[in-house]
Amino acid sequence: MEGNEQLAALMREAGFLKDDGSVGLKVFARAVGRQAGRTFTHTYVRRWLGGMVPRDEQTRRAITTALAERLGRPVAQHEVGFGGPRKISADLGLTYPDDVSDGIAALTGLWQADLDNVSALLTAPANIAAWSETSLSWLVTTRQDMINGTGKRRVGPADIAGLRDTTMMFDRLDGQHGGGHARRALVEFLRTDVAALLDGTYSEETGRQLYAEAAQATLLAAWMSYDSGLHGLAQRYFIQALRLAESTGDRLLGASILDAMSHQATFLGRYREAANLARAARMGTETAGSASALAHFYAMEARALARLGDVAGCDQAMAGAVREFERRNPDNDPADWFGYFNDSELAAELGHCNRDLGRAVDASTYASQSLGPTASGYVRSDFFATMVLADAYMDQGEAEQACEVALEALQIAERLKSARCGSYVDEFRARLSRVGKTAAVADFIEQASETRLWTPDDARRAPSRGGFPLS
Repeated sequence: MEGNEQLAALMREAGFLKDDGSVGLKVFARAVGRQAGRTFTHTYVRRWLGGMVPRDEQTRRAITTALAERLGRPVAQHEVGFGGPRKISADLGLTYPDDVSDGIAALTGLWQADLDNVSALLTAPANIAAWSETSLSWLVTTRQDMINGTGKRRVGPADIAGLRDTTMMFDRLDGQHGGGHARRALVEFLRTDVAALLDGTYSEETGRQLYAEAAQATLLAAWMSYDSGLHGLAQRYFIQALRLAESTGDRLLGASILDAMSHQATFLGRYREAANLARAARMGTETAGSASALAHFYAMEARALARLGDVAGCDQAMAGAVREFERRNPDNDPADWFGYFNDSELAAELGHCNRDLGRAVDASTYASQSLGPTASGYVRSDFFATMVLADAYMDQGEAEQACEVALEALQIAERLKSARCGSYVDEFRARLSRVGKTAAVADFIEQASETRLWTPDDARRAPSRGGFPLS
């Protein structure tokens, strides 16, 4: 049995589990359920045996009580591997490991700490130095990892296909509903299923495929954590996903992770670091032959430079993005994870850049193109582009049109659980505050106040004075 050997040993001693693990799980689930006053299935038991620690104290106590009844003696939580809050290093996952096995250990710890709601990680800010150290380590690496799993479970093509399909499912959910919608479910999948695969037995060829898929699943967890506003945790997932990707020898996969880290750094206002991360991605893949990837790397650099107000640098990067995009061949592009980067996505990036450079007319043109017939179909992407269009109209002095478009975006966002969406609304709110009190603005605020993003639920419930929420 893999995972929590302490729990497995006690279950065997109590007669709930045979050596092959084939019987007794449902019986144990019912025994725990009686103690907890709720229903558990054998799937829960498999997760506990796989190493997942139940979050709530009531369930942990029910497990030890069910065992104690069978064994005829008290059972403490530390005896079943639930020994109180684990001490988590503040640096867990921040270091780019020399050995990939250390990276897998760090990832396993991160997944479990995430599920345990360890506040030190959930509230941690991004570490600025870690971006530079990580990108440099990846860029100049000469490491050649040996991948050869020697665990009990044999891993084959069907396991890898299942991992890939599950990641794609969570990716669709993320794009349609935001990172906060199913993030925890993805982390549970990583901690149980993916951790078990990484701890299995496999050849080097199978291992490289497994590591590549695990890296992409962890990259998605990083994106969803970033979208949920968990920036320190997201950064750690990005770093360890990059180390897994390096071990596969796939430079484009690694560069796509640096590209995502650049996106986060721009969002957090670390524009120089963001530009450098995008450049590192480009420099590390100069011979990889993916025009789509290079176009996106240039676009991320342009986004950062636009925020810095570097007009010449941004224009140069945007030109590079357009040049590479025009020479791409999607059918032959090895970077499958850039398949979504179509005309609509490029237009959205150029719209962001021109908005931030103060070119409102160009920004509205590109944002409108992004929302045209080639639109991505992802709800969150449509929201971002629509808010950029609203900002551009506002910057052109078209307040009424800007409010109409912003209201459309707010209605789109009703389906999303995304902290990033709130930042777009805040930027529009700042622009709106400079317009003054007009009939169009008053009408917009009245309608917008019914939406979740404009007036969060906690603000609606806040006690008021004179009809306005207390700040």
